[in-house]
Amino acid sequence: MLRTKEEYFERLKNMKPNIYIGDEKVGRDDPRLKPGINVLGITFDLAKDPKYQKLATAKSNITGEKVNRWAHLPQDPYDLMEKQKLIRLGARRAGGCIQRCMGHDAISALSICTREIDDAKGTDYHDRFLKFMEYYQKNDLVGCCAQTDSKGDRVKRPSDQADPDAYVHIVEKREDGIVVSGFKMSVTQAPYADEIFVIPTRALMEADKDYAVAFVVPGDWEGVKLVTRPVWHRQKDDKDAPPVCLTGISDSVVIFDNVFVPNERVFMAGEWEFGRRLAMLFADSHRHSYSGCKPAVSDILCGTSLLAAEANNITKVSHVREKLTQYAGAAELAYSAGVAAAVFGKKTKSGTFFPNTIYANVGRKLMGELIYHEFNLLTEIAGGIAATLPFKQSFTMDELKEHLDRFIVRNPNISPELSLKIWNLVEIMSTSAMTAELLVGGVHGGGSPIMEAIALSFEYDFKTRINVAKYLGGMAKDMDDDVDLKTEPWMKLKFGENDEENDDDQI
Repeated sequence: MLRTKEEYFERLKNMKPNIYIGDEKVGRDDPRLKPGINVLGITFDLAKDPKYQKLATAKSNITGEKVNRWAHLPQDPYDLMEKQKLIRLGARRAGGCIQRCMGHDAISALSICTREIDDAKGTDYHDRFLKFMEYYQKNDLVGCCAQTDSKGDRVKRPSDQADPDAYVHIVEKREDGIVVSGFKMSVTQAPYADEIFVIPTRALMEADKDYAVAFVVPGDWEGVKLVTRPVWHRQKDDKDAPPVCLTGISDSVVIFDNVFVPNERVFMAGEWEFGRRLAMLFADSHRHSYSGCKPAVSDILCGTSLLAAEANNITKVSHVREKLTQYAGAAELAYSAGVAAAVFGKKTKSGTFFPNTIYANVGRKLMGELIYHEFNLLTEIAGGIAATLPFKQSFTMDELKEHLDRFIVRNPNISPELSLKIWNLVEIMSTSAMTAELLVGGVHGGGSPIMEAIALSFEYDFKTRINVAKYLGGMAKDMDDDVDLKTEPWMKLKFGENDEENDDDQI
């Protein structure tokens, strides 16, 4: 079924209160959580809107029914590109992170890794996962992913930590399930997720086998505590607030306090050899999602910069026009990397189609490196008024209105009322609490920059580049570039003449 946002909101209200904001224990009807919940409401609206339904829904490969795309396992490059497009269009409406991609990337990673563990170990994790996915899809549930452990002493492995809870781990195995304990951090969307997926955050050794654990539990499950930091815009409660002020985000430390997880919800329990594999499957899938998310942020900043340039009457100034093209270059290069990741992706043995990791990582790396620069472009074009704009209430006072109406106008063709709205938007996008969240999330979301560099160092074909240099430098007789010569987009492998020669291209 496809839920309405009202049905989603109602289910949240009925969940047990296990959220802590400051020194208060609250339920999911706490008004400080509403801006983040509104973001998720956008995802339900798009799936119900006839204009967007083709994009926002898909036919399930598990049930054969129409499901929300956020609960769909990608089957081909088209599914990945539709996910990417949905993220971009949804994030534009949310004024930032659409948030629901994390659950999607978690189910994609688990669908692949559970099959691989079963093939290697003779376990039944994949069947468990598929049964859970039937429930997940039929109820149109919202999932988030808890991957990042608190990590404790960063130079020590999980099993060497003074406090074992620095990484989520198994403390007891029972016939009917496992008991887990530990901390996950920087978990976006947890207070308004139906389900929390938990996966490893790093490569593991045999001594770390208790930390090789993956499972899913409801957001209000017994023993789960969410210590939450909501971020919202100052104007969120104003009756005439613009749409961007009605959305926000919440991040949480998730405490697993001796939590029992029944077997049917456990998808890894001690298979340490697959810790890195599952961690990277999620990370690479999530980095592909950023090729939709971060171009949306560029779109928002570009549009806001254009309005600021018009308000300043400087749209024709050459250096301003050049700055605007930098948004275009960054957004579309990252989006193109996402398209390339889909086109050059591969079908896995589980049936889930997975993006090319090189293109997914370079797109994410590009946007992570440019995020502060893009906000700086807005600041340079707009000027310092974003940080010093008088409160809008001052513009309504009788003794100030005439003066402030003249003060706020820079372009004589733009009215005082419109000018104030433009500068209010600039203030919101460049100096709010959400700005800080977008900046830090832009750098660290999907993994820190060093993890993208590590991924590229492992995956990139440096050997071919050395071969090119050796040939050109007279150190090799022939140009050995067979790897690139044989690389084909998925459509060629699917529809090309030599399809039968490419059976080994599954991963």
